[in-house]
Amino acid sequence: MTPLHDALAATPVVAILRSTSAASFPQVADALREEGVRAVEFTLTTPGALDAMREYAQNLPAGSVLGAGTVTSPRAAELAVAAGATYLITPGTTPDVIAEGTRLGVPVLAGAFTPTEILTAWQGGATMVKVFPASLGGPDYLRAVRAPLPDVPLVPTGGISLDAAPAYLAAGAKALGMGGPLVGDACSGGDLGALRERAARLTRLLEEART
Repeated sequence: MTPLHDALAATPVVAILRSTSAASFPQVADALREEGVRAVEFTLTTPGALDAMREYAQNLPAGSVLGAGTVTSPRAAELAVAAGATYLITPGTTPDVIAEGTRLGVPVLAGAFTPTEILTAWQGGATMVKVFPASLGGPDYLRAVRAPLPDVPLVPTGGISLDAAPAYLAAGAKALGMGGPLVGDACSGGDLGALRERAARLTRLLEEART
């Protein structure tokens, strides 16, 4: 198993960090890790994301994994991996980014929504498929998609509340991508204590759902 799979096996969540500045990303990632969320995504649309990635990668806690999000080109993929990203996430089905991730030897979570897009991403070499935006269809849509595509590991992302998270796992999600409902305003100077409380609650809900 890859480190990403190990991290998601422990807690099936990728925390999405996005803001107007990436200066606090390492501190936010540390706070999430303290409550069991081991996979974080630094989005490349955030100014300073690559610098924050380099900083965090230098002291990456054992068992944690650092991903680059909103990767839309092979060049962005190359820069992200050079900065320390150990996996890549795309907003859509981008065959050239999937191919670059394969070349670089890192997992790629490729974005898709329709069954055609999901199958295209999976057959194109994606490690997992990010179903985005998940809130448009909810757990029922995920369950319906999994019926003909049971072997495709799906990671619903976008608009998933803490309370709804267990329902997505019950519908067959491999993991969940969670931004605002989990991270809140922590990346823009918000209360890290409140972030820890949300992360602890989420990990508890997901653990209860898996038992």
